[in-house]
Amino acid sequence: MTEVNNTNLKELLASNKVALVDFWATWCGPCRMLAPTVEEVAADYEGRALVAKCNVDDAEDVAAEFGIRSIPTLIFFKDGIAVDKTVGVVSKADIETKLNNLL
Repeated sequence: MTEVNNTNLKELLASNKVALVDFWATWCGPCRMLAPTVEEVAADYEGRALVAKCNVDDAEDVAAEFGIRSIPTLIFFKDGIAVDKTVGVVSKADIETKLNNLL
């Protein structure tokens, strides 16, 4: 899974693929609960959508740019533009529905 940082986000989004970025932190319990689901989605959508993780403690500029105030936050991108997001733990089915609507 791709790791987003302060320098590579624009490059990743320039691919014009559908993308999902998971904003998380190591100290966040709900983030750890959601992580296996995001990893499953990354495997299921490999080649169809980019799934990446962004540790908000390591990439404060990116978190600030997208107004991340609560984690976990999932932001869905299409053509490099944020088009949807969820905050908190969500089901795999909810994530898949959002991705499928963008593909």
